[in-house]
Amino acid sequence: MRINLASVLVDDQDKAERFYTQVLGFHKKTEIPMGRHRWLTVVSPEDPAGVELVLEPDEHPAAKPFKQALVADGIPFTSFAVEDVEREYKRLLDLGVRFTQPPVEMGPVMTAVFDDTCGNLIQIAAT
Repeated sequence: MRINLASVLVDDQDKAERFYTQVLGFHKKTEIPMGRHRWLTVVSPEDPAGVELVLEPDEHPAAKPFKQALVADGIPFTSFAVEDVEREYKRLLDLGVRFTQPPVEMGPVMTAVFDDTCGNLIQIAAT
């Protein structure tokens, strides 16, 4: 068994597509119209056949309160691996990304947390 898809709940798929591709650098893999929304996935350019991240509309009534509670408590929705947290932090800062936690060492791991502009906090981490 392996992970094929993971989702992040977004408040606007167009905005999410721009942020996740143009700012974070993911590549769009799948786009299928589904009424008002799309089945929209992105992948890492380092592993285009790997795990797809679904940019999932947060339309379910529980989604927005769940996301708001996580953000209020400073809890990232998910984590992305990077080779060098400091370098990625600086790159994203230069692109205007707002961080809620600058790079910090947590034992054997360095992490930073940013706002994805779609209602989520996302952690980047390197070990």
